[in-house]
Amino acid sequence: MGDAVKVFLLTLSALFPIVDPLAGSPIFLAMTGEYSKETRRALAWRVALNSLLLMVGSYFVGAHVLNFFGVSLPVVQVGGGLVVVSMGWGMLLEKNETYETTRKDVQCSDALRSAFYPLTLPLTVGPGSISVAVTLGANSTRRYGFHVAIIIAALIAMSVVAISVLLCYGLADQIARVLGKTGMMVIVRLSSFLLVCIGVQIMWNGISALLLSLHA
Repeated sequence: MGDAVKVFLLTLSALFPIVDPLAGSPIFLAMTGEYSKETRRALAWRVALNSLLLMVGSYFVGAHVLNFFGVSLPVVQVGGGLVVVSMGWGMLLEKNETYETTRKDVQCSDALRSAFYPLTLPLTVGPGSISVAVTLGANSTRRYGFHVAIIIAALIAMSVVAISVLLCYGLADQIARVLGKTGMMVIVRLSSFLLVCIGVQIMWNGISALLLSLHA
């Protein structure tokens, strides 16, 4: 039970900062501002569902695809940890205006067809989120193997992230008014620092496994 709680907290705290629905909600609102409230809420449902499917697929299948090509799990942990650290560090040092401009580069033209691209990929779950999910899945497989409680904990964590996407996007207009630019900047900075720490921990898990195999 304790390991399942750890996996839940690790998965949630690693994916939430990189998916970052709070920071994405103003961009979602700007890209869908011409649509009605009902259409935006329908889009929020679709984006949340698509995001969940992408995260689950990356988490459970990504590591097996890498294994097929002969990449060991400790190496995936080290490489993925480096990616997580670099992304968190980049977000931590990035100017708020630059961060918003990067996400605004993606344009949205059709309400129904844009639910997956660009609203889900790359606005919500981009290459960074996918690489984090693959790394977390490899880390979990390496430490716990196939364990029902661990799998359920990871699924619940990813579902919580998807629900947060649904709430933040569905209530994007209210959130933008309440938090303002300063509140959004504080959330991004705190989440970025946490992401750096998580990346270091995942990378250290892989390095430890490689050192043990070398010693053996």
